[in-house]
Amino acid sequence: MARLIEVNSKQDILPEYRNTAISLLLEYHNLNKTFCNYDQAQLLIGMCMDNRKSLWIPENFAYVIRSGGANLFFHEFQVSYAIGVGGVRAIALIGHSHCGMAKLDDQKDAFVAGMVKNAGWKAENASSHFDNLSPFFEIGDAVEFLLCEVERLRKRYPKVVVAPLFFDVEESKILQVVPDK
Repeated sequence: MARLIEVNSKQDILPEYRNTAISLLLEYHNLNKTFCNYDQAQLLIGMCMDNRKSLWIPENFAYVIRSGGANLFFHEFQVSYAIGVGGVRAIALIGHSHCGMAKLDDQKDAFVAGMVKNAGWKAENASSHFDNLSPFFEIGDAVEFLLCEVERLRKRYPKVVVAPLFFDVEESKILQVVPDK
């Protein structure tokens, strides 16, 4: 498992993120740091597509990729572009509480009913669609998935700082994630 560490002051930011774009992200969002002007992105933020999360960051500060469960596997070219062309040296991967991609099978009935009602699909087509594609998007435990995805990205991009962060939907705060040893 992992520990979630709040950021209520600059001193709460983990040493490995101080004086980096990760620190700036935490300062802007959690500590209401006054916005600076940016001509180019300082980092890449990978986060879930969930509509309950909105970040408090300045214009041009970050590339943002939103994907179910903050899973960047199918967005690797965009990640590489942000690093190779955009020049970012840090990735903030942000999971969140109450993620719909966790325990996805529990939502199959609602998914099928919604596709029938809202998209005009036949129930059997919606069910087949769910069965065929949901395994690619199921994340299980949100924090554990986040840590695995961070580890994958760190191996893929060894010169890039990759930080696991967690958005508390109720508090609208970003927490730092530290894996248990």
